[in-house]
Amino acid sequence: MILFSSELEFELNNITKMNKLIIDVVGEKIFLMIITSSNIYNICYENTKINFEKLTIIISDFLISYNLKITDINIIYINKGPGSFAGIRNSLSIVKAFNVAKKIDYYCYSMDDFKGETDVRYENIPNLCDKYKIKKNLINPIYLS
Repeated sequence: MILFSSELEFELNNITKMNKLIIDVVGEKIFLMIITSSNIYNICYENTKINFEKLTIIISDFLISYNLKITDINIIYINKGPGSFAGIRNSLSIVKAFNVAKKIDYYCYSMDDFKGETDVRYENIPNLCDKYKIKKNLINPIYLS
């Protein structure tokens, strides 16, 4: 049993245990990253129509490989484009379903949101979303025409 001396200590402990999932399917690869309080894990897959259709399975298998479940994820960051219509549509639908079913908040970012930054890496996305005040639970995809 863990005891906390204050509500602030409890909140700080929960913040440090946040698990974040980053999903990017707009480019040539499907990219997934998990950021935990102690590690960062990532994986890439070919960006094909078949993989779009089994994106939930890919995400689930990725989480399981690190002994995590979707309910262990606190926040999801999803690249909203610009990119392929099918990839963006499928990934946004999945993230919205996680939000509705499991109450997992998400942020839809675009690399264009971070213009002027010199070191944009996936592990920096959560901090960049905070810095650029990317709105939570807002979907506004950018498709390539």
